[in-house]
Amino acid sequence: QVQLVESGGGLVQAGGSLRLSCAASRSIFGLNGMGWYRQAPGKQRELVATITNGGSTNYADSVKGRFTISRENANKNAMYLQMSSLEPDDTAFYYCNAYTFALPTIQNFWGQGTQVTVSS
Repeated sequence: QVQLVESGGGLVQAGGSLRLSCAASRSIFGLNGMGWYRQAPGKQRELVATITNGGSTNYADSVKGRFTISRENANKNAMYLQMSSLEPDDTAFYYCNAYTFALPTIQNFWGQGTQVTVSS
């Protein structure tokens, strides 16, 4: 089990930046990967970015070139999402996710989320 707590959300004007943090209750290097997802009102939760235990990253097309997912090796319990050039369409509740392979299934852990609001 791992508990995840997000922080760093808030209100920002279009074109601005925010940095989201995800604090895990134990070392994230024991997990197979982590990621950020978001859910806007009336829409399904969607993938924003993921990072594997090996450091490989993946981004949704809508955020490529604007968002960067990372881990801080010195703090093995933290993951980040640097968001730049924010757009009103980025407004959503952002969730931290962690997963482990428990074959034949994948075990997912979720944080409570943090609100990001981008004003035009």
